[in-house]
Amino acid sequence: MYDQHFIALPFVVVHSCTHHSFIRQTIHLFYQQGCGSFLNVRSWIDNFFLISGMTRKKVVVLTGAGISAESGLRTFRDSDGLWEGSNIEDVATPRAWKKNPALVLEFYNYRRREVSKAEPNDAHRGLANLEQHFDVQIITQNIDDLHERGGSSSVLHLHGEIFKMCSELDRSCVKEIRGDIHPGDLTPTGHQYRPDIVWFEEPVPMIEKAIELTLQADVFVVVGTSLQVYPAAGLLQYAPVQAKKYLIDKKIPYESAFPGFVTIEKPATEGVKDLINLLKKEK
Repeated sequence: MYDQHFIALPFVVVHSCTHHSFIRQTIHLFYQQGCGSFLNVRSWIDNFFLISGMTRKKVVVLTGAGISAESGLRTFRDSDGLWEGSNIEDVATPRAWKKNPALVLEFYNYRRREVSKAEPNDAHRGLANLEQHFDVQIITQNIDDLHERGGSSSVLHLHGEIFKMCSELDRSCVKEIRGDIHPGDLTPTGHQYRPDIVWFEEPVPMIEKAIELTLQADVFVVVGTSLQVYPAAGLLQYAPVQAKKYLIDKKIPYESAFPGFVTIEKPATEGVKDLINLLKKEK
């Protein structure tokens, strides 16, 4: 039942790991010596904590467009009601797809190219680095892959992914796409491919999984979201009462709307640094 790399560790090392810092040093050496891939080491860590009876705190992080804005990607919805210069109703609804699928494809092709050029920032990397100390789950409203490229190993995309496409009639028919989607790009069953994005006026299939994860949080963090888009914004009410809660955004309208939250009114890159320092002190 044990991972082979767990068995490979000397018995004395495993049973002398009374401090987390020693565990991290041991695993670091274990990896340096070529005893397994990153995923194998992560698996060993999970096995160690399970067998030893120790658990790492679960940190659930809900992120929005603000975290990617510092990588050069414009926010999901600007104050003027436009998204990358387009009316949301014209490019991000089922009605838009029915009316002018070519325009919708052109819009998302442009966004795919922009995401390809963007790089993860210190906020993405900072949240990924928290995995050294915590069991971290990212729930993101963003369709980019900056969390993954920033190093996070567990990311749930609520609103789909820009680098995937699906059948317009069967959302379970999904395929990766790095280039453009064109009119006439058909599935094996003869249906047009569309971006695998959850549009406005569509249900959010992953919301139940997101609620399940939020209910498990020891620490719940919100980063870079206006909390105006539902049902994602509703996840706040599922964070356990006893969980420590943090809200990071460059503009928090009024703190009284978020009782129980420690608010950090800073851009994501700066706020995540503050968060890391706070969590380390409370660890």
